[in-house]
Amino acid sequence: MTIMNNTSKNNSILITGATGTIGSELARQLSMAGFNFKAMVRSFNSIGSLKSLPGSNLVKGDFNDRQSLSAALSGIEKVFLLTNSTEQAEIQQIALVDAAISAGVKHIVKLSQFAADIQSPVRYLRYHAAVEQKIIASGIDYTFLRPNLFMQGLLVFRDPIIHQGKFFAPAGQAKVSLVDIRDIAAVAARSLTEDGHQGKIYNLTGPEALTHTALASILSAATSRTIRYMDVTPEDMRNAVLTAGLPTWQADGLIEDYAHYARGEAALISTDVEAVTGKSPYTFEAFAKEYAHLFSA
Repeated sequence: MTIMNNTSKNNSILITGATGTIGSELARQLSMAGFNFKAMVRSFNSIGSLKSLPGSNLVKGDFNDRQSLSAALSGIEKVFLLTNSTEQAEIQQIALVDAAISAGVKHIVKLSQFAADIQSPVRYLRYHAAVEQKIIASGIDYTFLRPNLFMQGLLVFRDPIIHQGKFFAPAGQAKVSLVDIRDIAAVAARSLTEDGHQGKIYNLTGPEALTHTALASILSAATSRTIRYMDVTPEDMRNAVLTAGLPTWQADGLIEDYAHYARGEAALISTDVEAVTGKSPYTFEAFAKEYAHLFSA
């Protein structure tokens, strides 16, 4: 099953977060399928390959500037909602929803997070749930994509893996059903270009749940070197990421995320990727083989 080709020359889809890993992959997939779309960027500098993608139309927009949001949303029917993970994310996403209401947007596809819950002890899960509630209350059609831990997120451990043959996290031996960002983008593309996804919440996972020890073993096989997972305390990891320059809010949120993983709350395996796209999601082994060069010196 493939994405339906777009025969009209309109720009009724707006991608926010278009320069990030998921937004840029979504733009690539829409372009390859023949769709026209607008990509919202804060600046026309450092836009990577977005400018050269067939069907892409770059528009300036700033989540902290209501006027620029209104301009970016002009003529838009469907929005892919994604912001950077910062302390302002909830406020910024709600600002976009308010602007979308005024602009007459018909459908918002929001990148949320697995297990989003307004009562969660994890700040990321609380803010995603709050934005979901705002969208539902707005009356705009919605699709919520709730991915688990990104496979590509392990690239944050690239430096210690290359130089020490190790990576460190407080996940214990809990299993996590990681998902490849290419599968997330594929579900987003379907949700934006096909009918039948309105009012749906998709849990996006890979086809298996793995411990971090298993991830290390698979990476070792893919890179032909020994890579070990080292279980550390939350305090040690927090100090390490703060030293590396991560802001306090994000560092604390990351530790809350890993406590969520360590409690075994992210081991569920969903079939939503295959149900929506018609193809099996990437395995971690396939990811490791493709990305092996990035984990090698």
